[in-house]
Amino acid sequence: MTKAGGIFTVMAAAAALVATIPFAARAANSYDGLWSVTIYTQSGNCPSSLRYAVRVAGGRVRADDQSYRVNGVVAPSGATRVTVSEKGQSANGSGRLSGNRGGGRWRTGTGECAGQWTAERRTI
Repeated sequence: MTKAGGIFTVMAAAAALVATIPFAARAANSYDGLWSVTIYTQSGNCPSSLRYAVRVAGGRVRADDQSYRVNGVVAPSGATRVTVSEKGQSANGSGRLSGNRGGGRWRTGTGECAGQWTAERRTI
């Protein structure tokens, strides 16, 4: 995978959602649970689309896999911010969840790739 592809992979896992938002989201909220996130590249040399799982717990977003890091929050309003990192590279995403779906935008830390993400709540 290329350097941009590695960041894209990380962003996908998180993409639906991680960095800092000026609110604390520690208590359980209506967005807690497993989410399937699909990222779509609209500019740059990254894979055209990828799908990954993320977990929201207490409003905090984390990777559902140990191969990458995802840090972020989902506010009670559904506003999301995420930062994804892997092998010294990073990407940021922001957007909104509403009910069992959501979406937003993402960009690698260097700006070499960017696009949109969509999220859907997974049922177990």
